[in-house]
Amino acid sequence: MTFRFRRTCSHCRRCGASARRAALLALLWSAALSAQSFTQRGFFEIRNFAFPQTAPNDSGRIVSEQLLRWEAAWRMSPALQLNAGFDARFDSHRQFERAWRIDWADRRRQRPAISARRLSLLAHKGGLTFEGGRQFIRWGKADILNPTDRFAPKDFLNVLTTDFLGVTAVRGTYERGGETLDIVVQPVFTPSRTPLLNQRWAALPEEAAQFIIREAPVEYPRRAAAGARWNHVGDGYEFSLSFYDGFNHLPVYAVSATLLPPPTIVFQRIHPQMRMYGGDAAVPTRWLTLKGEAAYFASTSPLADNYVLYVIQAERQRGEWLFVGGYAGETVTERRVQIDFAPDRGLAKTFLGRASYNIDPNRSMAFESAVRQNGKGFYGKFEYTQAIGAHWRVTAAANVLRGAREDFLGQYRRNSNLMLVLRYSF
Repeated sequence: MTFRFRRTCSHCRRCGASARRAALLALLWSAALSAQSFTQRGFFEIRNFAFPQTAPNDSGRIVSEQLLRWEAAWRMSPALQLNAGFDARFDSHRQFERAWRIDWADRRRQRPAISARRLSLLAHKGGLTFEGGRQFIRWGKADILNPTDRFAPKDFLNVLTTDFLGVTAVRGTYERGGETLDIVVQPVFTPSRTPLLNQRWAALPEEAAQFIIREAPVEYPRRAAAGARWNHVGDGYEFSLSFYDGFNHLPVYAVSATLLPPPTIVFQRIHPQMRMYGGDAAVPTRWLTLKGEAAYFASTSPLADNYVLYVIQAERQRGEWLFVGGYAGETVTERRVQIDFAPDRGLAKTFLGRASYNIDPNRSMAFESAVRQNGKGFYGKFEYTQAIGAHWRVTAAANVLRGAREDFLGQYRRNSNLMLVLRYSF
């Protein structure tokens, strides 16, 4: 018997090494994937409104809105996370666009049919957190009104049913012990979305029906806005100080008119420069929690007021009941505004309250109201919510608005409504 010994070639040795490297890379890749996590959630909602009365600029009584919202978070590593959220909308009243494209800025008059609600990258290490991109930034401690909440524009197409809009910003937060420092730079301005002039929430006077109403193009602020907030948590209390230098996301209006046929009124939205110096505090006691928030607003614009806006509230939890009540006030130090849209100031000099009750794990009800200190404006709401199974939820509500024509709440006296919401969560 003859034995032949085969010599291993260099190519085979290289092939074996390549196989080992490939196996090692596969092992590292699987380990990296195991350290990652992807979560998602969302809902589809149908929201219907019934208005008993028509308005001078809006004869519609039934409004239906549909919203599909999807939110996701991808944790690429323990220190890095990508957040995303998108909305798709449709309605019966032309408050939403019919253009099927993704809106990234949320600056248009109508709600976009498809929009990027959130798209940001978050990095965290130790007590330091950075987030850049489209995100939500909330400041303040009060529940009924937040004067210091300057990076939180809202969608006010329906003044009673609002939603926060994301802002494109870079945010850095540092936490150590009971101290938190929050610094924000917002390079792209995001305005609050105001009521459409041909819809009932614009609340135009009856005399305006004699004119053609138009809106001039808007020139948005171009420079960046910035702000900082320091929060301290002590033994039995918490407070913060905040500063903002930028622009008011709520507009004032420049108005021009021509009486030549056809008679026309032209509105132009202006977002004036603004500086805010504010603070808030919360003190829990044995019987209730006391909260306060105040801010001074100053502007160099000849179209903007200088004023102080403040809130004092008390909160009490008793069993399944939660009670919140307080007062919102305002002091104007220099008045310049002629026409504006300012729901935050519109709720000043007002007593506000809310009571909610959890009937059981699947049912709840809530009452809320706002009453002017001079009695010229009133808002009341009753809401009942019922969960059905793990995914469905039904909400029925009644909103009542009354008051004088010149009052912020009273101007919407024709907009009392019934609301029915059906939501499927996934």
